Amino acid sequence: MGRPLHDLGEIVRQFRPDLEAVERLSPIQGRALSAIGLCRTAALGGHQNVCLNCGHEEDPSYNSCRNRNCPKCQGLAQQLWIDARARVLLPIPHFHGVFTLPAQLRPLARQYPRVIYDAMFQCVAATLLELGQSRLGATLGLTLVLHTWTRKLTYHVHIHVLITAGGLTQDMATFKPVQETFLLHVKPLAALFKGKLMAALRDLRGQGVLTMTDGAFGGLMARLEDLDWHVYLKEAFKSPEWVLEYLGRYTHRVGISNSRLLEKTPDRITFRTKGKGTESIPPVEFLRRFVQHVLPAGFKKIRHAGLYAMPKALVKARDLLEPLPSPAPPDASPEEDQEPRTHRDDHRCKACGGPNHPKLIQPTLPTLVQRRSRASRSPP
Repeated sequence: MGRPLHDLGEIVRQFRPDLEAVERLSPIQGRALSAIGLCRTAALGGHQNVCLNCGHEEDPSYNSCRNRNCPKCQGLAQQLWIDARARVLLPIPHFHGVFTLPAQLRPLARQYPRVIYDAMFQCVAATLLELGQSRLGATLGLTLVLHTWTRKLTYHVHIHVLITAGGLTQDMATFKPVQETFLLHVKPLAALFKGKLMAALRDLRGQGVLTMTDGAFGGLMARLEDLDWHVYLKEAFKSPEWVLEYLGRYTHRVGISNSRLLEKTPDRITFRTKGKGTESIPPVEFLRRFVQHVLPAGFKKIRHAGLYAMPKALVKARDLLEPLPSPAPPDASPEEDQEPRTHRDDHRCKACGGPNHPKLIQPTLPTLVQRRSRASRSPP
């Protein structure tokens, strides 16, 4: 997989002024665009390899911004997360579920993102744990990941959740496995999730967190009550390796990767959507869609519940389980939503094979901006 044709940072640097002329950015959105625009540029500094034998100088390697919204900075964070989860994941199959926020609640989520996202996390976890206890008599293990986008970068709030194929009984004496083809019926899941989230919204309004008139709130609740809410549950992945391979594609993904950017002109940005589909929109609209997926500062979009949030119970469950045979994961061909990884030997000169010495390149940013970017790092 070659280097992407275009870079989100280029689009930000070229069209951000046009976006800010028509839309007011929040502070966190502004910081995200600043970081992406500076990522892997001379502004953040870096290093340049110089051969000690022949003096050959390679192209500079500039530091990355490490912002979690930057498509170029997620590869290392994702791998570190996968390595950490590999030491925790139970050696059993896991189901994949998706809980979607109804379209009628999207305006409220835009206005109160932290509150609505938190409520959604809590209600998804409570739904699965409650039905796990009532239908299976066991505590499940859950890993939840929030996404807010579609392949067209439109606003679509949903939570991906990995669910253990079984759980620990209340007396912690037995681990009850389930078949890999079925965990729970989706209709009871959707109905319970609906009831819990609507109750949470009423509580939030009662506490004064959501400021809506009686008429507006009552109308919203009536529309939500009439809806069939969407919950999806897929057949289980058979081994922990497959689970990590699959979940790793979701945990640190941002709204769009550079590999999906197909064309950039003064008037249009064209990017790949699903399959062979494409979307072509004005640059300002592209950036407007992108920034709506910047999460509130400090918000945790990956969370754990049930066994995966109970260290003692997790140890007990692991002791009760016999490790399953681990078939090799599917071919790990690069995902189109992932940035290509390059491997190079920085220690040897490409011209003569002699030893390289890294020469530091100082950042060119003003002192204030340098302090904000002190978490920047060298490319992996």
